[in-house]
Amino acid sequence: MAGEVQDSKAFLCVTCGTQFAPDWQVPATCPICADPRQYLGLDGQQWTTLTELRSKSHNVIVQEEPDLYSIHSDPPFAIGQRAFLLRTPAGNVLWDCIALLDAQTIEAIEQLGGVAAIAISHPHYYTTMIEWSAAFADAPIYLHEADRQWVMRPHANIHYWSGSEHSLFGNLRLLNTPGHFDGFQVLHWPAGAEGRGALLSGDQPQVCMDTDWVSFMWSYPNFVPLSIDVVKELMKQYEHYSFDRIYGAFPKRTVRANAKAALRQSAERYIRATGARLND
Repeated sequence: MAGEVQDSKAFLCVTCGTQFAPDWQVPATCPICADPRQYLGLDGQQWTTLTELRSKSHNVIVQEEPDLYSIHSDPPFAIGQRAFLLRTPAGNVLWDCIALLDAQTIEAIEQLGGVAAIAISHPHYYTTMIEWSAAFADAPIYLHEADRQWVMRPHANIHYWSGSEHSLFGNLRLLNTPGHFDGFQVLHWPAGAEGRGALLSGDQPQVCMDTDWVSFMWSYPNFVPLSIDVVKELMKQYEHYSFDRIYGAFPKRTVRANAKAALRQSAERYIRATGARLND
C-alpha cells in the first residue's frame, strides 16, 4: 500500500527544484543555485511548495523498453529532468528524481511494483527525494559520500557510499564518475537494451540534441566545460563496462544503439576541439 504524500512546509527552489527541510520561514538562498555550476533565476530567488506544484503540473510515465519507465512533469518544473523506474526481479529502483510527487504517480508506480531503492546521479536532481522515499515504505536512498554537503534535507533514509563502485540488487551497479560533481554517479544496467547493457547517465555524459552524440560539462547552464584530463579519466572508467544504450537526463534524450562507440567518438570530438587527442 502506498504511503501518504506529506503536506510539509518544505520549500522548493523554483530554479533547481531542491527541497529544503521543513521550516516556517523560507531559506535565505539556495546553495545549490548559488554554486557556479547552477544559477539564481533571472527573476531572483523564488520558492514554492509541493502542494502548489501539484496544482500546476502532472507527471507523464513512458515505457522506454521492457522494465524501464521514464517519469517527467508536464509542464516541466525547475531543470526539467526525467526520473526512471527500473524494474528487476529483486525489486525496483527509482533512478534520479523529479520534484512532483502526487497520488496518481504513486498509484501508477505501485502498479508497476513500487520502489525498493532510490539512487540519484547528483545534487541538481536530489529535489524531493525524501518525499519519494517516505511514499514507498522508506525506500533507502543511495548517494555518494563525496556529495553529502549538497543535501539540503538530511534524513535517516539516505545511505552514503564511498569508493568507485557500489552494487545494488538485480545486478545493478552505481559507478562514481567524478567531474560534474565529485560524487557524481551513473547506474549501469547489464540487462538493459535487450541484454547488451544500458547506462543511465544523468548529466554525465549528457546526451546531446543530436542523440548520436554526448558531451561533458562542469556547468551546463554557464557553459563551463570539463577539463581534458577529467574526460580522459571518465573514458578509462567506462571501458570496463558493457552498454549499448545511454539514457540521458531529459525526455527523448537517449542514445538508442552503439552507445559505447558514440561515447568514445564524442570524447574524441570534444578533446579534438581543444587541439588535443584522446590518447595524448
